[in-house]
Amino acid sequence: MFSSPTKTPQLTFPPFPTFLAPPQRLLSKGCRQWRHSMSVNAKPFLKDGTLSVDGKDALRGVPENVVVTPFTASSAFIGASCADASSRLVFKLGVIQDVRLLCLYRFKIWWMIPRVGNSGRDIPIETQMLLLEARGGRDSQSSKEQNSYIIFLPVLDGEFRSSLQGNSLNELELCVESGDPAVVTSQSLNAVFINYGDHPFDLVKESIKFLSEHSGTFSQRETKQMPGMLDCFGWCTWDAFYHSVNPQGIRDGLKSLSEGSTPAKFLIIDDGWQDTVNEFQKDGEPFIEGSQFGGRLISIKENNKFRAVGNVTENGAPISLRDFVSEIKSTFGLKYVYVWHALLGYWGGLDPNASGTKKYDPKLRYPVQSPGNLANTRDLSIDAMEKYGIGVIDPAKISEFYDDLHSYLVSQNIDGVKVDVQNILETISSDQGGRVFLTRHFQQELEKSISTNFQDNSIICCMGHNTDSIYHSKQSAITRASDDYYPQNPTTQSLHIAAVAFNSIFLGEIVVPDWDMFYSLHDAAEFHAAARAVGGCGVYVSDKPGQHDFNVLKKLVLPDGSVLRARYPGRPSRDCLFTDPVMDKKSLLKIWNLNKCGGVIGIFNCQGAGSWPGLETKSEEDTFELSGKVSPSDIEYFEEVSGGPWTQDCAVFRFNTGSLTRLSKEESFDVTLKVLQCEVFTVSPIKVYDQAIQFAPIGLTNMYNSGGAVEAVESSDSSESKIHIRGRGGGDFGAYSNLRPKSCCVNSEDLEFKFREEDKLFVVTIPAKTTSWDITISY
Repeated sequence: MFSSPTKTPQLTFPPFPTFLAPPQRLLSKGCRQWRHSMSVNAKPFLKDGTLSVDGKDALRGVPENVVVTPFTASSAFIGASCADASSRLVFKLGVIQDVRLLCLYRFKIWWMIPRVGNSGRDIPIETQMLLLEARGGRDSQSSKEQNSYIIFLPVLDGEFRSSLQGNSLNELELCVESGDPAVVTSQSLNAVFINYGDHPFDLVKESIKFLSEHSGTFSQRETKQMPGMLDCFGWCTWDAFYHSVNPQGIRDGLKSLSEGSTPAKFLIIDDGWQDTVNEFQKDGEPFIEGSQFGGRLISIKENNKFRAVGNVTENGAPISLRDFVSEIKSTFGLKYVYVWHALLGYWGGLDPNASGTKKYDPKLRYPVQSPGNLANTRDLSIDAMEKYGIGVIDPAKISEFYDDLHSYLVSQNIDGVKVDVQNILETISSDQGGRVFLTRHFQQELEKSISTNFQDNSIICCMGHNTDSIYHSKQSAITRASDDYYPQNPTTQSLHIAAVAFNSIFLGEIVVPDWDMFYSLHDAAEFHAAARAVGGCGVYVSDKPGQHDFNVLKKLVLPDGSVLRARYPGRPSRDCLFTDPVMDKKSLLKIWNLNKCGGVIGIFNCQGAGSWPGLETKSEEDTFELSGKVSPSDIEYFEEVSGGPWTQDCAVFRFNTGSLTRLSKEESFDVTLKVLQCEVFTVSPIKVYDQAIQFAPIGLTNMYNSGGAVEAVESSDSSESKIHIRGRGGGDFGAYSNLRPKSCCVNSEDLEFKFREEDKLFVVTIPAKTTSWDITISY
């Protein structure tokens, strides 16, 4: 694929396939079987220096060294060549101007955030997804504007990783780099995938499907095994204890959550359980910020807080990690216990001189960041690792290390792992075959070990937002979607919600985005809780023991410790894609999702509480109370739940006020919110049953994601007019009904119900301890 790339001769691993096969192979694999987001032929076409798609200009002033290789009827690959070979090349691709655009870019080495703009100069360095809005005319029937979209995805081309960036002349630039001075090329012909369509979410999905099937290096989210912990309420020890995590503290936290009727069924024992040493932190000396990232692993076992030394326990430590995990599973009904570890064992890797780690032949290496990372936000952890170095496991021994570690954890009754610091490989790939090669090797061995040792695809990936990692996610099904939740920083609360929602546009096609932990007792607790409810993600907190707001938790967690998780990754509504919900002082953020029988929309005021990194402004006194439009049409793929005898109207339930409104799908209404305020709307299609009954289930009206409780709705086949609703969880079940029912029974027991004539809201209270129910409503 390259014109004479050179690789380091020290490589001993077997060769891997390039990310993409040659164009002729790609075109012969029968793309017609896939559903495209455009039904017309809109193949990207380069002529006279202009790259156009379906008559719309995507790039102007395209240099002669740029090559466009057609792929499908709507897509192509873009690449370029030059005279001199190098391990890092930057090519100009053409000018972008006067178009609304959305970028997802790495603002620091580990994480992406969004950036919107209208020209090439607004595209940051390290952009990994670029979406353009191609405005069209108005539909003659609906008078709605008909827009289409162009996506640019920089990919992996052989041993080179691509990214995009803009310059001051509004030119889009392509950067390709290997991360190893010995791995060079003078051309990269399949560096960027471009595709076109009239539905933005279909377009992203289709593009990822194309790339997945033809690369073979990663898989789509829906093809992966989902870990069972996703549907359980969880607790993570990190913000509760940080490195001071200990067995008694864990017992105390699990106990207080259980006593509040929101029991954790999933636990992450985060950083602080491992057997480490840190030569840069000495007793009696002042703490040096960043020195915590100099710690190194000295064995794969737990530290003395979690096991006895000989036959002696210190400070109430258990006999072993296994004894402790077995105890808390038995006492608190935990289903899943995960532990944290870094991709290289610990932040500073492995101690090269420790008897417990020598077998993995670790060598001290000092990370070197790419120019792209250095141009954006610096990060304390990587700065510290550059200073202190990392004990890097011999790549030939990484399979043995992962298998030893994970098999030991399984022997200790551990169910899975959260694997952190994954992007570190790009900084230590010199003389190792390059960043793509090294990531591919480590990722394959990690996933192999997970599959061999754990039973449930039990891994959460973290700090892995470079495309080297993303495009090698073959089995891993969960990845953290944003920078950390910082409970002590009031300026990052709104940024966190906006970042996870926008990043989920891209990440959500490959994994279930993990929206991270939060405090339930916090000024922004409702804001975070409502976001998790519509996010389709796992739900877990990091409360300190005894410091909980159960009024918040009980809107997320059922008494049995399960959660009402929505079906898809939560993403911004279509009209939010090219707006800045954090800094434009006018836009609210809407996040949509679907349940089995209806939809849900969360709306959030993220303005005035912080600034995006790189766009910092002085704080203002404006409270930014804002209004925005909400409509059932904000929910994509609503046809999945509105089939059958639909009236074309929806029942819209407003969580905070408990009000119910009947609207047509295209109608909208105003919502006004102050900073860090939010609202959740359950949207259920009103369907006709037995000709006269118009009915729409809302679900458990005491839960943020009310509709997540509803499993199915059916009408009676007999001559009697009855509607049957199956679902789960105790609380107030609500529904829209145009007629007042005669009776209601829950699990064959007659119960009293309420009916509000003014808005047709039917409510029956399901006993709190009920785990599943079958409601029969008779007319």
